[in-house]
Amino acid sequence: MDILLAIKAIIMGLVEGFTEFLPISSTGHLILAGSLLNFTGEKVKVFEIAIQAGAMLAVIWEYRARIARVLAGLASDPKQRRFAINVVIAFLPAALLGFLFSGLIKAELFAPVPVATAFIVGGLVILWVERRHTGNGHTARVDSVDDMRFSDALKVGLAQAFALIPGTSRSGATIIGGMLFGLSRKAATEFSFFLAIPTLLGATVYSVLKERHLLSMADLPMFGLGGLAAFASAFLCVRWLLRYISTHDFTIFAWYRIVFGILVLVTAHFDLVTWAD
Repeated sequence: MDILLAIKAIIMGLVEGFTEFLPISSTGHLILAGSLLNFTGEKVKVFEIAIQAGAMLAVIWEYRARIARVLAGLASDPKQRRFAINVVIAFLPAALLGFLFSGLIKAELFAPVPVATAFIVGGLVILWVERRHTGNGHTARVDSVDDMRFSDALKVGLAQAFALIPGTSRSGATIIGGMLFGLSRKAATEFSFFLAIPTLLGATVYSVLKERHLLSMADLPMFGLGGLAAFASAFLCVRWLLRYISTHDFTIFAWYRIVFGILVLVTAHFDLVTWAD
């Protein structure tokens, strides 16, 4: 494999892993990074989705003990069974809408300017929800993922569906949506991690199978390097984020989104950076 292609694959994998579980949009950052690296095209779109599997595996490894308990208790433990059903319920809205509209979304919204706009709008939503969450003596109704009701899972799933818009952020939609619907910051974040497993796996399998005509065995090294880089960086990010939310809110990510989005729009408007679609 060409060394330059390998470097680009690793960079994209690192971008995916470090951004997938933060409320800043991994897809948006991949689109922007790919544009800057001149790493674009239909095959790259498949690559960007496929390497999410590496980030998903980082969550599986981090929560392997909890996942094993859930699987072992599906037939005998009502708490574990309810948790598994909640993940399935939350997964379905985005899966259905993604299946129906993925082609339209890729054709119209996988570009820097729409992504930058979603960055800004998402940042403003985070600021609003954080202010609402911390003001007026607000207390969360759900402190643990084990206390979630089926209706809570459905609401989080509907929020995740907004992340089909590139730049919105899957983790941002689920975490901030969860907080808006009564989950504590910790519960919303952890449920977002678990929800990532079927969501990212489903997106990867669907995209690779649908676009398999674009791929060949020669692409395996590129996908492998990107996936490994995504796994390593996502593992570090998940552990850091769990520590971070114990003492901080998401306001800093909101301002990052707003500033970064404005920067992209300004550079695009004045042709300071050539953003490729």
